[in-house]
Amino acid sequence: MPPFDAARLDALMDEAGVDVLLATSPHNTRYLLGGHRFFLYELLDGIGADRYLPVVGYVRGAPEQAFFVGAGNEDWATDAEPLWVGHVENASWTAAHAARIASDRLAALGLGGAVVGVEPPYVPMDAHLVLRERLPGAKLSDAGMLLEELRAVKRPYELELLRAGAGAVVDAMLATIADARAGESTRELAERLRLEQTRRGLTFGYCLVTAGGSANRAPSEQRLPAGGIVSLDSGAHMRGYVADLTRMGLDGPASARHEELLAQVATVQAAARAVVRAGVRGGDLFDAADEAAGGCRDAAAITFLAHGTGLLSHEAPRLTDTGSPPYPATHRELPLRSGMVLSIETHLIDAEIGFVKLEDTVVVTDAGCDPCGDWGRGWNPVGG
Repeated sequence: MPPFDAARLDALMDEAGVDVLLATSPHNTRYLLGGHRFFLYELLDGIGADRYLPVVGYVRGAPEQAFFVGAGNEDWATDAEPLWVGHVENASWTAAHAARIASDRLAALGLGGAVVGVEPPYVPMDAHLVLRERLPGAKLSDAGMLLEELRAVKRPYELELLRAGAGAVVDAMLATIADARAGESTRELAERLRLEQTRRGLTFGYCLVTAGGSANRAPSEQRLPAGGIVSLDSGAHMRGYVADLTRMGLDGPASARHEELLAQVATVQAAARAVVRAGVRGGDLFDAADEAAGGCRDAAAITFLAHGTGLLSHEAPRLTDTGSPPYPATHRELPLRSGMVLSIETHLIDAEIGFVKLEDTVVVTDAGCDPCGDWGRGWNPVGG
């Protein structure tokens, strides 16, 4: 049985006019296989002079015809934990080889002239050329947004992983801040955070870190000054699912200005979170945040963003086309749905005190929103 909503996928494919999918991205192959990602190439996908390219094939309305093309040594994983798909061929050693096996499988299924949904950013040129050559009667169609829409509402096991990941990231941040000392570099702080995340079962992704009055968030030899602030904005993976949050630290007692800055950020966060619930227009979060920011003393220095999160740090629902990174606001005018997961973030840059930010993860529910890892949102003391 597919570990996803097959009826929903069939409907999305029908709407897009796609007969069969060939998913090749790390996130979509993992999703369609219920979490499988070959451990040997999970982080380093190079194979000799080429690369690992898994392929999941799904035929609209016929999940029993689904197939998987894996690496030549992927039997190690699929023998230990069998996949749900009926046909598994672990034989490819190059991207072009994987495309050849997938093409031959489609031809064997009588789908050589089908509309084939692919993921263009995740189909290398040599693999694309093979698909064109071996399926001359097929039409290749971009299925990236179709697959993202399928993933937009999270299943219960996904929500469990996202909640656990968010809590572990926050705990790792608080431990890092508690062990920090004035004079340490932001590179040292980022490395300590990586170790704290690893201890909690996370796979470290990145750490954006500031110290003192600087707003430069790259780990470097920049030092945390006595009495200065530190911000930790980090993404880490819990079995592939991204936890992306931000927490603040302060060396010494908070001044009135420290409290005022963080309170403004928290006010904007609270305004956006207050409108989250199933059925609300996605763009309403930005309207509420903009109104709250407009009433703040430092309104001109405040930046707000909200976006979906899951297997990617930015995925559906996509609520704005002016964020970083920019992308089409496909869900701005659409209602939020129960089970969507949002990252809500606000930052403020003060010329003297520095970069002040909160980023929270919330699950959309029928009654409102369910926050994940929702602690440590004040000034956490550097050095404990």
